[in-house]
Amino acid sequence: MTALRTVTVDGCPVHVLDSGSGHAVLMLHGSGPGTTGSGAWATTAQALGTSWHLVAPDQAGFGRTPLPAGSRAGLRLWTEQAAGLMDALGIEYYDVVGHSMGGAVALALAAARPEQVTRVVAVSTMGAPGAPLSAELDAVWAAPAGPIGARDMLGRLVLDQVLVTDSAVDARAAAMRAGAAAFASLFPPPRARWVDELTLSAQTLAAVRAPVLLVHGAEDRVTPLETAAQPLLDHLADVRLHVFGRCGHVPSIEHPQEFRQLLSCFLRPDRGH
Repeated sequence: MTALRTVTVDGCPVHVLDSGSGHAVLMLHGSGPGTTGSGAWATTAQALGTSWHLVAPDQAGFGRTPLPAGSRAGLRLWTEQAAGLMDALGIEYYDVVGHSMGGAVALALAAARPEQVTRVVAVSTMGAPGAPLSAELDAVWAAPAGPIGARDMLGRLVLDQVLVTDSAVDARAAAMRAGAAAFASLFPPPRARWVDELTLSAQTLAAVRAPVLLVHGAEDRVTPLETAAQPLLDHLADVRLHVFGRCGHVPSIEHPQEFRQLLSCFLRPDRGH
């Protein structure tokens, strides 16, 4: 059963896609304008079936989850809210899957909650020490709300432009318009500082004890393989890297079946915690 629900975390409403049962997997979306938990993960959640309890929130400032009053968006807030959400749901042990910005949050959460986070999948992740702001990520964050901005942004995210369909553009444009006011406060220029904000220290990465699977596209121009994923191999204690050829920034869309098989193998419920 899949449901959309609102969970109160530290007095703030968090909008959540809640699906299946069994071992819990927290799924964290990326940072593009118009991104939501359900938009990023609903198709993957549906295809994975009911063997896992999948929890995909709109992170603070995205979708229907507002920024808490007086709070500033950033890695600390997103990490604390993710941990608080799982506490509020009464979930003690869980895996974390994060895409792009969500990958950095997933790794930070694993470092902060080593007794609770059992495995991490960081997809097209941010967070690597020394990673610069790419021109593509700068353009994604700057994309104006509406069809022109949506088409340009989606075209930067995927390698195969056939995937940038009119329906995908229309859906993203509507989501961008709905969240435009909140998103404007998240990554204003100069934007290199927000990459720095999402960078994890060597000390934080060394505190990640859970097994980590890095998943990346060889042609990712938003978070390039050589500056985003490869440096993490030197910092994580238990890590493996899977690279998809002919793939940009969104493996779950560009290679959906293989991506789901990869997740199913790494997160298989019989591995316990």
